[in-house]
Amino acid sequence: MANIQLRNVTKTYGAVTVIKGIDLEIRRGEFMVFVGPSGCGKSTLLRLISGLESISTGDMYFDGELMNNVMPSKRGIAMVFQSYALYPHMTVYDNMAFGMKLGGSSKSEMEARVRRAASMLQIDHLLDRLPKQLSGGQRQRVAIGRAIVRDPRVFLFDEPLSNLDAALRVQTRLEIAKLHHEMRDVTMIYVTHDQVEAMTLADRICVLRDGLVEQVGTPTELYDHPNSIFVAGFIGSPKMNFLDGQFAAPHGCATLGIRSEHIDIVPQGAGLWTGTVIHAEDLGSDNYLFVDLGAKEPVIVRQPGKVAIPEGSTVSLMPRAGLLHRFDESGRPVQAPLAAE
Repeated sequence: MANIQLRNVTKTYGAVTVIKGIDLEIRRGEFMVFVGPSGCGKSTLLRLISGLESISTGDMYFDGELMNNVMPSKRGIAMVFQSYALYPHMTVYDNMAFGMKLGGSSKSEMEARVRRAASMLQIDHLLDRLPKQLSGGQRQRVAIGRAIVRDPRVFLFDEPLSNLDAALRVQTRLEIAKLHHEMRDVTMIYVTHDQVEAMTLADRICVLRDGLVEQVGTPTELYDHPNSIFVAGFIGSPKMNFLDGQFAAPHGCATLGIRSEHIDIVPQGAGLWTGTVIHAEDLGSDNYLFVDLGAKEPVIVRQPGKVAIPEGSTVSLMPRAGLLHRFDESGRPVQAPLAAE
């Protein structure tokens, strides 16, 4: 495993600076997830760590060793790409063993490592097949297996599930989580735009915005204590509700935030806000009500189970005590969340 330190790292392409000075430590054996909107620099940062891109300024260390000019093949990393990148003319076995073969490993060592990885990923029955004979999920597991057999210090995943359908994403996400538990001696870094993947896989999440680190923390820390409106709106599905103007002023802030599951429907007149249900989404286990309070956007209220409140109904809403988030004009927290009045 490796402890990775980035110190004021930047990446510039011509006149465009994509990574704008990042300081970050990724601990030995942890699963770090980079998230952020398209263009925030998360894939570029991963490529800097891998050595596929060179650092413009700043320094990067693996276990205290400067990596800036170390070749990718010498860094002890293995990378899993979004596109699988399998050799179409090679069997699954040969795809997985190819890197070891180039490295001069013996046949017995290749056999042992490939079969162990294949068993771990439940693809041992596919070793004689060609990639064209596999499903998307199977191809991705082959790509992961090829990385495992290299016995890396660092595992890098670049949006590995984005080409899979919803069911396969869930299944393969579980495989990656199991892999992390079984390979605790390997540091893993995972890039995704899907915050559900980030919340379910990460030990810690690094939220990136415009080439800078916005916040780093555990999934719970980012969900419960976002340090900006950006993080509050990015982490969580649906995103946090934001209210300003007359809704925020009584609480001494520019913007008031409340998550959908922290709002209760109460008897008429007993709530803090009153509005009209303009839409409802029944997701089976949950029901989302979109309530027009007269704010810029409808407030989303999450209710467990079946909720028999027809569109057009007037409802009274009460945010739960201690779970209001207050932000100033710059989008930063005013202080700890206030209790609802």
